[in-house]
Amino acid sequence: MKKKMTIAVMYGNRDFFPDELVLEARKDIEELFAEFDLNMVALPATASKNGSVETWAHSKACAELFKSHREEIEGVLICMPNFSDEKGVVDTLKLSQLNVPVLVQAYPDDPVDLPIERRRDSFCGKISICNNLRQYGFKYTLTSEHTSHPKSESFKKDFANFLGVCRVVNGLRTLRVGAVGARPLAFNTVRFSEKLLEHYGISVKTIDLSELIGQTMRMKDDRKEVKAKLDEINGYIPTKGIPNDPIVRMAKFAVALEEWMDFQDITATALQCWDSIQQNLGINPCTLMSMMSDKLLPSACEVDVTGAVSMYALTMATEKPAALMDWNNNYGEDANKCVFFHCGNWPKSLYPDATMRNAEILATTLGEENTYGAINGRVPAGPMSFARISTDDVDGVIRAYTGDGIFTDDKLETFGSRAVVQVPELQKLMKHICRNGFEHHAAFTNVHAAEIINEAFSNYMGWETYYHQG
Repeated sequence: MKKKMTIAVMYGNRDFFPDELVLEARKDIEELFAEFDLNMVALPATASKNGSVETWAHSKACAELFKSHREEIEGVLICMPNFSDEKGVVDTLKLSQLNVPVLVQAYPDDPVDLPIERRRDSFCGKISICNNLRQYGFKYTLTSEHTSHPKSESFKKDFANFLGVCRVVNGLRTLRVGAVGARPLAFNTVRFSEKLLEHYGISVKTIDLSELIGQTMRMKDDRKEVKAKLDEINGYIPTKGIPNDPIVRMAKFAVALEEWMDFQDITATALQCWDSIQQNLGINPCTLMSMMSDKLLPSACEVDVTGAVSMYALTMATEKPAALMDWNNNYGEDANKCVFFHCGNWPKSLYPDATMRNAEILATTLGEENTYGAINGRVPAGPMSFARISTDDVDGVIRAYTGDGIFTDDKLETFGSRAVVQVPELQKLMKHICRNGFEHHAAFTNVHAAEIINEAFSNYMGWETYYHQG
């Protein structure tokens, strides 16, 4: 069940503009919040002139209200029914001490209906409000059109994106990632800085893979949690042709892992998915990772912690599962198409034809009998977004990139978790990735979300972000 979000609303006003416009705005915003199923924190209409913020006294009252709900508020909507008093707005934010995304909305005027009792001048007032927000050091989000009515489709799209930005920013600032095992020896590419992540609120919690393998090997087959997990695995994905023993071992490992995650409040993981787990347990953990990602608990391969963070950001932006892929192959001579691939652990919801099998590449060295659990399937045609963050230890910054593309139905004869994608100016993107030393992994999902990711990363997190738009 999705958590109901709470957004604070501040209604601007200015003494020589009509107060009744504020009442109209309150009705519009209340209807908007009902449509989006949101909780609202706002001054009641009786607390000031129609519940607006104009004077120092109004600011203090509104700030106290916001402070009393600080643990719940995930974003602030500044609604400007008219020009609005700039100091009333910024003083409220300053006194409330909120540190959440802010959206500035200004009502449009009707050029053929501008008598004194209907005149808004919000077009001009928004410039002054933003000037003051910047003076005070507040980060804020703009609408795609300078003025927009809350009932317009343009604003509703902006508002939906803003809610995604709130989820990403607030989620990242308190994220706890589990690093399960050491990175594979051959994968220097997934090195990262825990200290840089912690600076932005992202904590990494570690556990040695041997601890979980030991618990798995000692666990009894008849334990009720094991039976429940076994049923869950068999109900999650077709397992025809897969021996029962490795599936039982998967269930035990999942129980051990999830108990640790619950104890540590872990919401994303990065696993050493080869080759210790194959050598010591005789399984591939891909299906278990897929199941977690489908529960919006993203799980990344090869202890790619920043890959897991990237997956988490896309998951928060869209409230849908994300996956981790390799930028893996060119697609013939089409310069704007390529192949996404992993062995794989992508969420089953991304590809309806998914089935369990062995990891064919790992099986060549580790044995087919030790690599059951990988998922085979192809993502169908549709929208796609990708994202990646990377810690640049040399310069002491976090870098990122994001963009949109599409999945295609072009012919692809291969195995594993796979997709053909089309990205505008793909060669330009590849040059950026290589020139800036990014990993060969990136997160993706089957919804367009790059606009949300770019706003969250670049504006609020302060990360150096390349927004690829072709």
